[in-house]
Amino acid sequence: MNALRIGLTGGIGSGKTTVAKLFELLAVPVYYADEAAKNLMNTDEKLKSDICKNFGEQAYKNNVLDRSFIASVVFNDPGKLDLLNAIVHPATINDAEQWIKRQTSPYVIKEAALLFESGADKMLDYVIGVKAAENLRIERAMKRDSLNRDEVIKRLSRQMNEEEKMKRCDFILINDETQLLIPQVLELHQKLISLSHLSDRKPKENQ
Repeated sequence: MNALRIGLTGGIGSGKTTVAKLFELLAVPVYYADEAAKNLMNTDEKLKSDICKNFGEQAYKNNVLDRSFIASVVFNDPGKLDLLNAIVHPATINDAEQWIKRQTSPYVIKEAALLFESGADKMLDYVIGVKAAENLRIERAMKRDSLNRDEVIKRLSRQMNEEEKMKRCDFILINDETQLLIPQVLELHQKLISLSHLSDRKPKENQ
């Protein structure tokens, strides 16, 4: 049987990566969509061509994506950000599909901030949401990315509403520093192992 496909998402500062690393400690393969996208933008020739076509040759320096230039363009123009996502997301989704096919574990995880926004959730069996209070998420993001509060809030405004995102998830992990995270992950791990053995499960788009 093919591996169960599990999405992992949450708003900025929710702790998605922390949760993903815990699953990795349990020998669960994890596909990090943001890291993959960064790699693809430097290695996928069609993707590079499309980016240059839409953002100009200055998008690359010495054949390497100029992330500072791209950031200066998309973070000040929501339309340009949508355009970049429309170019990059299909390539990343396809790359994830090929990666999943190579896995042999009972289930695999695809970690992505824009899981629902990109439509990637349609190819998954279940989605885990990582939840934390907005103030806590803002503080974490400020510390992690060396940003001021206004910059973090601006980034938050470009993501799906947190309440809506969590409603779409099948499982919720609370990462608010008042509940222990590891026991939640261990319990969910056992549940996903059990679900992976069910013969009648179907991908979401077929349900």
